[in-house]
Amino acid sequence: MYRLFWAPNTGAFAPQIILEEVAADYELEVLDYDAHEETESDFLAVNPRGQIPALVLPDGTVITESAAMVLHIADAHPEKNLLPPLGSIRRARIYRWLFYAVANLYESYLRFNYSDRFADEASATALVKRTAQIDINQYWDLLEKDMQDNQSKGPYLLGDQYSVIDPYLLMLIGWHESPETLLERCPNLARLFNAVCKRSAVRKVWVENTQK
Repeated sequence: MYRLFWAPNTGAFAPQIILEEVAADYELEVLDYDAHEETESDFLAVNPRGQIPALVLPDGTVITESAAMVLHIADAHPEKNLLPPLGSIRRARIYRWLFYAVANLYESYLRFNYSDRFADEASATALVKRTAQIDINQYWDLLEKDMQDNQSKGPYLLGDQYSVIDPYLLMLIGWHESPETLLERCPNLARLFNAVCKRSAVRKVWVENTQK
């Protein structure tokens, strides 16, 4: 059984969807962010950085970093076809945009939502937040432009094939300060968002993230 250390509206969202997509046997270890349970010793023994999520594999191995989780779960369940074959151009495309999302979008959302962690003066904090907002929109625009060529084949990043990156992007869209504005500006991204939201695994996780 997998164990996913979880809190709503965190990076645990995408790995949970992939666990649902592969019909894995898993349980949620719910942490209370408001009570700062991620800083307590029990969780720090699992993830010394005190960051949610963390995933304990059936053999007890711990994985941190949400992108690593979605890749590993998909690789461990190849029959679900959530990743293209190793060495393929399509798999390379997944790697490119998944790591892009982590290094640029995810990081910018941290700067936007937790600006006080990056500066210790009000004026500097405001600047961090403002530049993060600019970066977020520019990063989404670059992805939107790249998606244009594949959209004639289907709504997903790969066009016709649903893969691990699609729910990952859904998660990041949901973190935008105005998802509606983002999707109106980025029609290719909107098609992806709408298609992914229709999947039963996604609907289940969406409910859990909004009701807990």
